[in-house]
Amino acid sequence: MLERHASRATRRAREFEAFVAGAAGRLLHAATLLTAESPDDNPRARRLLTLSLAHTYACWDRLHGEDPYDHARRQLATRFARGAWHHGVLGRSRPHPASPLAPLTPQERLVLVLRLYEGVAEEQTAALLGLSPERVRAISHRATSALLHRSRGPAPAVTAAKATP
Repeated sequence: MLERHASRATRRAREFEAFVAGAAGRLLHAATLLTAESPDDNPRARRLLTLSLAHTYACWDRLHGEDPYDHARRQLATRFARGAWHHGVLGRSRPHPASPLAPLTPQERLVLVLRLYEGVAEEQTAALLGLSPERVRAISHRATSALLHRSRGPAPAVTAAKATP
Protein backbone atom coordinates (compact mmCIF):
# COMPACT_ATOMS: atom_id res chain seq x y z
CA MET A 1 0.00 0.00 0.00
CA LEU A 2 2.76 2.44 0.99
CA GLU A 3 4.79 1.46 -2.10
CA ARG A 4 1.80 2.07 -4.38
CA HIS A 5 1.29 5.53 -2.84
CA ALA A 6 4.99 6.37 -3.29
CA SER A 7 4.88 5.14 -6.88
CA ARG A 8 1.80 7.25 -7.61
CA ALA A 9 3.46 10.33 -6.07
CA THR A 10 6.61 9.77 -8.15
CA ARG A 11 4.57 9.36 -11.35
CA ARG A 12 2.58 12.50 -10.52
CA ALA A 13 5.78 14.50 -9.95
CA ARG A 14 7.28 13.28 -13.25
CA GLU A 15 4.12 14.11 -15.19
CA PHE A 16 3.99 17.58 -13.68
CA GLU A 17 7.69 18.19 -14.35
CA ALA A 18 7.18 17.22 -18.00
CA PHE A 19 4.19 19.56 -18.22
CA VAL A 20 6.17 22.45 -16.70
CA ALA A 21 9.12 21.80 -19.01
CA GLY A 22 6.84 22.17 -22.01
CA ALA A 23 4.48 24.91 -20.85
CA ALA A 24 6.32 27.21 -18.46
CA GLY A 25 8.03 29.29 -21.14
CA ARG A 26 4.82 30.16 -22.93
CA LEU A 27 2.95 30.78 -19.67
CA LEU A 28 5.77 33.04 -18.44
CA HIS A 29 5.60 35.01 -21.67
CA ALA A 30 1.84 35.41 -21.27
CA ALA A 31 2.33 36.52 -17.65
CA THR A 32 4.99 39.01 -18.74
CA LEU A 33 2.61 40.44 -21.34
CA LEU A 34 -0.10 40.71 -18.69
CA THR A 35 2.10 42.54 -16.20
CA ALA A 36 3.69 44.62 -18.99
CA GLU A 37 7.12 44.03 -17.49
CA SER A 38 10.41 43.74 -19.29
CA PRO A 39 11.14 40.11 -20.29
CA ASP A 40 14.50 40.42 -18.53
CA ASP A 41 13.07 41.86 -15.31
CA ASN A 42 9.65 40.36 -14.57
CA PRO A 43 9.25 39.50 -10.89
CA ARG A 44 5.45 40.00 -10.89
CA ALA A 45 5.07 37.73 -13.91
CA ARG A 46 7.25 35.07 -12.29
CA ARG A 47 5.20 35.27 -9.10
CA LEU A 48 1.97 34.91 -11.09
CA LEU A 49 3.39 31.90 -12.90
CA THR A 50 4.67 30.29 -9.70
CA LEU A 51 1.31 30.65 -7.94
CA SER A 52 -0.57 29.37 -10.99
CA LEU A 53 1.67 26.34 -11.36
CA ALA A 54 1.48 25.61 -7.62
CA HIS A 55 -2.32 25.58 -7.83
CA THR A 56 -2.20 23.39 -10.94
CA TYR A 57 0.07 20.93 -9.13
CA ALA A 58 -2.26 20.87 -6.13
CA CYS A 59 -5.16 20.00 -8.47
CA TRP A 60 -3.13 17.64 -10.67
CA ASP A 61 -4.86 14.42 -9.59
CA ARG A 62 -8.31 16.01 -9.95
CA LEU A 63 -7.83 17.24 -13.53
CA HIS A 64 -9.21 13.92 -14.90
CA GLY A 65 -8.45 14.49 -18.57
CA GLU A 66 -8.71 18.28 -18.40
CA ASP A 67 -5.95 20.08 -20.25
CA PRO A 68 -3.40 21.13 -17.60
CA TYR A 69 -2.25 24.04 -19.77
CA ASP A 70 -5.80 25.39 -19.92
CA HIS A 71 -6.08 25.00 -16.15
CA ALA A 72 -2.80 26.84 -15.53
CA ARG A 73 -3.74 29.59 -18.00
CA ARG A 74 -7.11 30.09 -16.25
CA GLN A 75 -5.30 30.33 -12.92
CA LEU A 76 -2.87 32.85 -14.36
CA ALA A 77 -5.67 35.00 -15.80
CA THR A 78 -7.78 34.79 -12.65
CA ARG A 79 -4.89 35.69 -10.37
CA PHE A 80 -3.89 38.59 -12.60
CA ALA A 81 -7.46 39.88 -12.75
CA ARG A 82 -7.94 39.61 -9.02
CA GLY A 83 -4.64 41.34 -8.31
CA ALA A 84 -5.04 44.02 -10.95
CA TRP A 85 -8.68 44.91 -10.39
CA HIS A 86 -8.94 44.54 -6.63
CA HIS A 87 -5.48 45.32 -5.31
CA GLY A 88 -4.18 48.01 -7.63
CA VAL A 89 -2.29 46.31 -10.43
CA LEU A 90 -0.33 43.70 -8.51
CA GLY A 91 1.57 45.66 -5.97
CA ARG A 92 0.90 49.07 -7.49
CA SER A 93 3.89 48.95 -9.82
CA ARG A 94 3.75 50.56 -13.21
CA PRO A 95 4.16 48.79 -16.53
CA HIS A 96 7.60 48.91 -18.11
CA PRO A 97 7.55 51.74 -20.67
CA ALA A 98 9.18 49.55 -23.34
CA SER A 99 6.47 46.91 -23.08
CA PRO A 100 4.27 46.91 -26.17
CA LEU A 101 1.18 46.54 -23.96
CA ALA A 102 2.15 49.24 -21.43
CA PRO A 103 -0.39 51.81 -22.74
CA LEU A 104 -3.28 49.43 -22.07
CA THR A 105 -5.28 49.03 -18.89
CA PRO A 106 -4.91 45.71 -17.03
CA GLN A 107 -8.34 44.60 -18.28
CA GLU A 108 -7.43 45.42 -21.88
CA ARG A 109 -4.12 43.55 -21.54
CA LEU A 110 -5.89 40.53 -20.08
CA VAL A 111 -8.47 40.36 -22.86
CA LEU A 112 -5.88 40.94 -25.58
CA VAL A 113 -3.45 38.33 -24.22
CA LEU A 114 -6.19 35.72 -23.86
CA ARG A 115 -7.74 36.43 -27.25
CA LEU A 116 -4.72 37.13 -29.46
CA TYR A 117 -1.69 35.55 -27.81
CA GLU A 118 -3.40 32.52 -26.28
CA GLY A 119 -6.14 32.13 -28.91
CA VAL A 120 -8.94 31.73 -26.38
CA ALA A 121 -12.39 32.06 -27.94
CA GLU A 122 -14.43 35.17 -27.20
CA GLU A 123 -17.10 33.17 -25.36
CA GLN A 124 -14.52 31.36 -23.22
CA THR A 125 -12.79 34.64 -22.38
CA ALA A 126 -16.13 36.17 -21.43
CA ALA A 127 -17.01 33.22 -19.20
CA LEU A 128 -13.59 33.25 -17.53
CA LEU A 129 -13.77 36.97 -16.78
CA GLY A 130 -17.47 37.13 -15.94
CA LEU A 131 -18.21 39.49 -18.82
CA SER A 132 -20.56 39.30 -21.76
CA PRO A 133 -19.09 38.28 -25.14
CA GLU A 134 -20.09 41.72 -26.46
CA ARG A 135 -18.10 43.41 -23.68
CA VAL A 136 -15.06 41.23 -24.42
CA ARG A 137 -15.37 42.11 -28.12
CA ALA A 138 -15.58 45.84 -27.31
CA ILE A 139 -12.55 45.69 -24.98
CA SER A 140 -10.60 43.74 -27.57
CA HIS A 141 -11.40 46.23 -30.33
CA ARG A 142 -10.57 49.21 -28.11
CA ALA A 143 -7.24 47.69 -27.03
CA THR A 144 -6.28 46.72 -30.57
CA SER A 145 -7.13 50.20 -31.80
CA ALA A 146 -5.13 51.79 -29.01
CA LEU A 147 -2.07 49.73 -29.96
CA LEU A 148 -2.40 50.23 -33.70
CA HIS A 149 -3.07 53.94 -33.58
CA ARG A 150 -0.92 55.07 -30.68
CA SER A 151 1.36 58.04 -31.11
CA ARG A 152 4.89 56.98 -31.67
CA GLY A 153 6.54 60.31 -30.98
CA PRO A 154 8.37 62.51 -33.44
CA ALA A 155 9.96 61.01 -36.50
CA PRO A 156 13.75 60.75 -36.44
CA ALA A 157 15.64 63.63 -38.01
CA VAL A 158 16.72 63.04 -41.58
CA THR A 159 20.27 63.99 -42.41
CA ALA A 160 21.41 64.76 -45.92
CA ALA A 161 23.32 61.89 -47.44
CA LYS A 162 26.61 62.70 -49.11
CA ALA A 163 26.70 61.94 -52.79
CA THR A 164 29.50 59.57 -53.73
CA PRO A 165 31.13 60.03 -57.12
